[in-house]
Amino acid sequence: MKRILTLIVLLGLSLCAAAQSPRFKLGKWTEIRTAILQELNRSYVDSLPVDRIERRGIDAMLADLDPYTVYIPEEENENLEMMIHRTYGGIGAVIYKPDVQGPVIINEPYADSPAQKFGLVCGDEILAIDGESVVGLTSQQCSEKMRGDPGTQVVFHVRKLRSGEETDVTVTRERIKLSDIEYAGMLDGGVGYISQNGFSDGVGEELRQKVAELKKQGMQTLVLDLRGNGGGLMNEAVEIVSAFVPRGTVVVSAQGREADASYTLRTRKAPVDTKIPVIVLVDSGSASASEIVAGSLQDLDRATIMGERTFGKGLVQSIRPLPYGGELKVTTAKYYTPSGRCVQAIDYAQRREDGSVAHIPDSLTHEFKTAHGRTVRDGGGITPDVELKFREYSRLAYSLVTYGILEQYALEFVRGHESIPAVEDFHLSDADYEDFIAFAKGKEFDYRSSAKTYFDRAKEELRLDGLDEAMKDELDALEKSLNMDKEEFLRVKKDEIVPLIEEEIVVRYYFQEAGVKIRIRYDDALRQALSSERIAQY
Repeated sequence: MKRILTLIVLLGLSLCAAAQSPRFKLGKWTEIRTAILQELNRSYVDSLPVDRIERRGIDAMLADLDPYTVYIPEEENENLEMMIHRTYGGIGAVIYKPDVQGPVIINEPYADSPAQKFGLVCGDEILAIDGESVVGLTSQQCSEKMRGDPGTQVVFHVRKLRSGEETDVTVTRERIKLSDIEYAGMLDGGVGYISQNGFSDGVGEELRQKVAELKKQGMQTLVLDLRGNGGGLMNEAVEIVSAFVPRGTVVVSAQGREADASYTLRTRKAPVDTKIPVIVLVDSGSASASEIVAGSLQDLDRATIMGERTFGKGLVQSIRPLPYGGELKVTTAKYYTPSGRCVQAIDYAQRREDGSVAHIPDSLTHEFKTAHGRTVRDGGGITPDVELKFREYSRLAYSLVTYGILEQYALEFVRGHESIPAVEDFHLSDADYEDFIAFAKGKEFDYRSSAKTYFDRAKEELRLDGLDEAMKDELDALEKSLNMDKEEFLRVKKDEIVPLIEEEIVVRYYFQEAGVKIRIRYDDALRQALSSERIAQY
């Protein structure tokens, strides 16, 4: 009997400890961390960099949970506001500072921005901001000096592009609102096209207005391009879906641990059009709110989703206030499309190099049914109804972008050309491309092909294994066939590079919308989508 009573007591104590374990463990580790910091502060041989090690500790702790739960200190709050609202106080221009010891270059003024209104053009060089030389300042430091409250003024000492004259230009800052709608217009054959690159505050209403305007212009089919759109606010995704489905339609639901983290969102506005055929273009960069729109319209059989499998981010983040003005962006729920699918990838480890979801075998997924009874699956991302073949860029093209060669050439082009034809009529001539080759030849960048980089890596591994001398003749022969000089490689990839140059040039004369028009000109995937026979009719 005594033994039984002892076992009962021990079992009761263990159950009590188990019940308290989450709180106990939190207190235990908080106490241990505090004790370690206090001991380091007393005993460590050098002065203790408390801010740095604490921030790194917090970042490492949160990174172990998921990629989207992050700490935002007070000094970074402006970045969060920019992400949510896409607004800031400033002059409205993209700047370029290739050398910390050199000037700031106006790269792209925004249309109707203070920069444009006060006469700053692409290629103008800013030498000083409010009397302080920009020499020695980073691009970020210069950007911070340009920003400020709307209505305040900033004085630039500028070397003008055309005349070379140095003059002071006083610019009154405004509230700059960057639109998530890159372009909205009509294509041939009654096709309306909207390119959207984010889901910040207000984009849903803006898109509804654009759809209404395109209908007045005779739109018979709509293409909503969400390729590369990394998402944003969930309520804006609901607003966009509301343009195409009846009021009161379920768009997305969330499920989390706390009661207020579980909810269902329905459309609250009357639709703009419930019948017009809709194509949604997606790729592996379409994430979060983009996946809500694509997944919901697919589940409701209201749109044909075309492209490639989306990123696979089905997590909801909420903002929680922290001491000293900081904030915690914390994952509080997973979201589900109307059919019950969770877009979140099953395993964080099952990701490709770009972070998007890798192939998930059907055996690990579940079937769900759309409104018309079609089968769709979960497991991560939205699988398109129609797969499209996207252009694959060479390593050379990526290098030209990464090293800023295309950007630098565009500025050089602007210096030599006061104007260009209208976007529809502008084409880079053969002579212009020869000028580009001559320009690029003089620049330092990694122009190796992908095959050459793999070869260099393999050759180094053979050297480490002591096999390079034994295979010297074979390696030398292969290397000779893979080697291609810079000029030769640029000529081989001309058809791939010309559209990229044209886009860089036209935005500097006709702003961002012009760049989208150039992308449309060369968009083979868009042409595939419009020629597809699988465009749903409702």
